[in-house]
Amino acid sequence: MTLRVVVGVSGASGAVIAVRIVELLATLGVAVDLVISSAAERTLAQEIDAAAADRLRARADIAHAIDDIGATIASGSYPIAGMIVAPCSMRTLAAIAHSLSDNLLVRAADVQLKERRPLILLARETPLHLGHLRAMTAVTEMGAIVMPPVPAFYRRPSSVDEIVDHSARRAIDQLRIGPQVAGPWNPSRHSSVSSVSESGDSGQ
Repeated sequence: MTLRVVVGVSGASGAVIAVRIVELLATLGVAVDLVISSAAERTLAQEIDAAAADRLRARADIAHAIDDIGATIASGSYPIAGMIVAPCSMRTLAAIAHSLSDNLLVRAADVQLKERRPLILLARETPLHLGHLRAMTAVTEMGAIVMPPVPAFYRRPSSVDEIVDHSARRAIDQLRIGPQVAGPWNPSRHSSVSSVSESGDSGQ
């Protein structure tokens, strides 16, 4: 049976990460059930272009309307391997933390938690206030993985595309659905630690 993953896109900066996740899942032969919030539509248009949301839906196997609360992914009986919300706004994270299933994206995330499936939340906000932190703690205690898309500067990325690609691959790896796609850390590909120490930052 073909693996299926839900990809939710909410209204936070970093919508291009969702695009890359959907592309990578397709190369892995994983079917995608996509749900885009109304705020995410605006973000996709602003950060990419006006047709970005339509292109993203076309790449998915099934694109669900955000208000279709009776869609397949709203039921725990629908066979899903897990869900990634990328990016995950603080509004969406808080709604998940409080089980406020007022749209399909949040309901699908709630289903993953109640069915004990992987739920990966690429939370986007900075700086964080106490309400954000408490919501992150709540969803973590419920079984979700909060994974802000922090650039892996130690890999010395040469472009924004490399940063996006690595964040997308790391998120997919958290689903544990197959071989690692991000690639393991290999210190031999980088200069020695001494160059970091000489800069005055030992990492301690």
